[in-house]
Amino acid sequence: MRNFIKIAPFIIAFTVVSCKKDQKADQLVVQEENVVEAPTSNASVIDAPVVDAQKEMIETAQSKPLTNIALSESHFDFGKIKKGDQKEHIYEITNTGANPLIISQVKPGCGCTVPDYTKEPILPGKKGKITLKFNSSDFDGMVNKQAEVFANVEKTPIVLSFSADIQP
Repeated sequence: MRNFIKIAPFIIAFTVVSCKKDQKADQLVVQEENVVEAPTSNASVIDAPVVDAQKEMIETAQSKPLTNIALSESHFDFGKIKKGDQKEHIYEITNTGANPLIISQVKPGCGCTVPDYTKEPILPGKKGKITLKFNSSDFDGMVNKQAEVFANVEKTPIVLSFSADIQP
């Protein structure tokens, strides 16, 4: 009994310390869940500065009077191409709304894709172009890439994508 009385304070202290550590661990899990559930566009988990930059691009694009668009296509398949080939595809965009369409930015998913687009306002009923140039040097096999188009439309960014089967 004497041995138990001598050991009891250590057992109590250990239990209290253990509970506190578990509570902190639970709190960390809750905080991680909040980060994962933060509103994002197409990414599952991204850094706060990236989210802020994207929000700013959307606000800038939508600061002009909104309009409507029609795309010739939102996805293009290059098919089989040889590794190292540089390919490009032009997506046609038509302003179907009543206000001028202003493309403020085209943001590719990675450095292998270079965008070019109509910089001047596209009047109602007129067409503009978005060109995506792809460098296949660093890839093998099936590849899917995308670019986000920020414009003065309700649902921005508009996602354009392409795929290719890169052969050695």
